[in-house]
Amino acid sequence: MQARSLTTQLPFHEALDAAREGAIARDTAVTLIGAADGAELDSLLQAAVEVRDRFKDRRITYSRKVFIPLTNLCRDYCGYCTFRRDPGQPGAKTMTADEVLAVAEAGARLGCKEALFSLGDRPEAVFPEMRETLFRLGHRTTLSYLAEMTERVLNETGLLPHANPGLMGRRDLETLRQSNASMGLMLETTSERLLLPGMAHDNAPDKPPSLRLKTIEEAGRLAIPFTTGILIGIGETLVERVDALFAIRELHERYGHIQEVIVQNFRAKPEVPMRNHPEPSQSDHARTIAVARLVLREMNVQAPPNLSDDNYAFLLKAGLNDWGGISPLTPDFINPEKPWPHIARLAERTAAAGFELAERLSVYPEYVYRDEFIDEGLRLRVRGKADQWGFAA
Repeated sequence: MQARSLTTQLPFHEALDAAREGAIARDTAVTLIGAADGAELDSLLQAAVEVRDRFKDRRITYSRKVFIPLTNLCRDYCGYCTFRRDPGQPGAKTMTADEVLAVAEAGARLGCKEALFSLGDRPEAVFPEMRETLFRLGHRTTLSYLAEMTERVLNETGLLPHANPGLMGRRDLETLRQSNASMGLMLETTSERLLLPGMAHDNAPDKPPSLRLKTIEEAGRLAIPFTTGILIGIGETLVERVDALFAIRELHERYGHIQEVIVQNFRAKPEVPMRNHPEPSQSDHARTIAVARLVLREMNVQAPPNLSDDNYAFLLKAGLNDWGGISPLTPDFINPEKPWPHIARLAERTAAAGFELAERLSVYPEYVYRDEFIDEGLRLRVRGKADQWGFAA
């Protein structure tokens, strides 16, 4: 499996003109993502801002939420991950129902409206300790336990759950749809090269791109508002980034369900195998966000502010329109060394760039009043937390 090389099909400025005019082809996007620093990068960012402003108003959204790491046991060993643990390792943890509800209740008191559940992928498939834990909890699978917890959080605290559990089949998606207004799964990449020995996904059975695309497509068939995205800087080429964005766009064109696309930048950590792997530069991250905007057009594009340290306001110049989930209570358990910006400070920085920070729900405003995208049993709960435009009330 060889990575396709970066090729220039059009002169850069012709590609940029095409991107300003309408939906672009893959070869045009390949040209644009090769933008060099300097005048080319400035022109690319300006075009992305123009397209963002054409489809979006001057509001940059975020969701006020709590993060609930239901279990950090995981059968995947990704080269960049600090979240996952094996049983018996320091920090290995599966939360009890009381612990889950305590976090959700504390978040509700602080005005949070979303409970984002993060967890490892199918730990019971490889760890007998997890199977024993699930048996004590009255479940056979982690996804079954997740469904119970999202239902209880919804019913007992009023927070809207957003489950992000990894690969899911149709039956699990159908079950979780009843208590989750939205759900998510990061595509990360469409590069099968990263499954090869020594690469980021070489010991991660749940990371083959075809399996992740299958879950995202199944969510589309079930009309679930869905979050996905790409992870840049983990060994993929620029062309492979473009391929991932087009795979996402094609699924959205078919089903209309992808509510946001995250462009997340790899950050090295001392305890991971990829600790010496170079991180994407600020300009590399910005140009990828810009190309995502030009490929995805009216779709919602997000980048987490905490992963850009104090430079996050620069990303507004690349065409994003959402900061993702920000918690006043819980850390980013996936990147615990990167604290969230204070929401008041985030509002100040956003306003200084000429935008208004607007709170949304876990489900984006575009989907709140579309019956086909919200389970019948959830519609009143979701809309009771929204204003007439679908933003958080």
